[in-house]
Amino acid sequence: MARFLADWARSRGIETRAIDLRSRAESSDVPAGRAAFWARIPGTGKAGGAIILLSHLDVVPVDPADTAGWGAIDPFGGVVMDGAVIGRGALDAKGALVVHLAAALRLAARATPLGRDVIVLSTPDEELGGLNGAARLLREQPELVAGAAYLLTIGGGITVGPSGVGEAPGLWEVGVAEKTPCWLELRARGTAGHAAGGSRDSAVDRLLGALARVRSLPRPVRVVPEVATLFAALAPRASAEDRAGFADLETALRDDAGFRQRFLADPARAALVRNTFAITTLRGSRQINVIPGEAAAGIDARLLPGESCADFAEATRRAANDPDIQVDVRFTFASRASPSETPLMDAIRRVAARVDPGSLVVPRVGTGASDAHWFREHGIVAYGFVPRRLRPVESRRIHGSGERISEANLQFGTDVLVSLLEELDR
Repeated sequence: MARFLADWARSRGIETRAIDLRSRAESSDVPAGRAAFWARIPGTGKAGGAIILLSHLDVVPVDPADTAGWGAIDPFGGVVMDGAVIGRGALDAKGALVVHLAAALRLAARATPLGRDVIVLSTPDEELGGLNGAARLLREQPELVAGAAYLLTIGGGITVGPSGVGEAPGLWEVGVAEKTPCWLELRARGTAGHAAGGSRDSAVDRLLGALARVRSLPRPVRVVPEVATLFAALAPRASAEDRAGFADLETALRDDAGFRQRFLADPARAALVRNTFAITTLRGSRQINVIPGEAAAGIDARLLPGESCADFAEATRRAANDPDIQVDVRFTFASRASPSETPLMDAIRRVAARVDPGSLVVPRVGTGASDAHWFREHGIVAYGFVPRRLRPVESRRIHGSGERISEANLQFGTDVLVSLLEELDR
């Protein structure tokens, strides 16, 4: 795919590369063909450091049990139907890549270059944490993004009501930080044997007991500054009943039982003020009549900024309360925030006021994760923002069935992104 994109960009006169990310020492651990796509639209340099438009090439698989949700549509067919592109990656994140490329093509055709370089970058491995994608690129070829000041990637957008594209005003959510992913594996050991005889020391039974105890771990409410700022900005749009609570979220969640109950009843809101964790994988015997000697489970926890995966893993060990259960951290990173007051955020506000009068631009803490944090660690201001109008029901199709992006949204996103880059130039 990286080669295909590089050929496409090169044929249009754009400086580009397909970057092989398989180092010799680690090639056996990296799938064959793993690569990134990089392109650059040169600017004059008068406006400062480059801006990176980041997406990712990889997508999550389609669950065979969920094919009914796609109907007769091939999830990997890129079907265009009823004014939309339907397929895995339409939102996450090939649709974002298309908007970035379309915007780059327009900028390349400008008679007068922008005052800064625009770099289009699409990496592999984002869905698995980015260690063999963005992290490796930054470690092995940092010159490709040297001097960059800003980055825009997935993790935010424009939320609208039921009628979808064209509805105004929207809520322009710009991701400035993300919760910390903390992926754990619990492995239980026990006595293997024939299932007909039963077992008093089954690894599966040990694991299930431990998971039941882990599920009861407390999840206290905590309001981080970025979330307090978000809801204070949303207060004027809240119902009369909740307006004061939004304006001072920490106090209301602590002192107002009714507000607390209403607020936490919404899973999306609750995830912004407390840790979440989900048991996502289970592994035992490969055969139904065999008691396995080992059983394992995966837990995907998302921790509030400032909290430690090591501490959560230790709390999980204590809750499991079984010396024969091992808890290992499979993936994590420390959450970092970008400042919410920058020339880029100012440019987003001005564009929003012009193209979507009455809209509200707010900073957002992502409950998911992206590759943005790798770039924040290099001192780049990284925002999660792709200018597309999505209803909540559309956003929920990410990683699910029927994922799609409207052609109108691709056009709108390209128009707004070009306007945003031009506005930043002023």
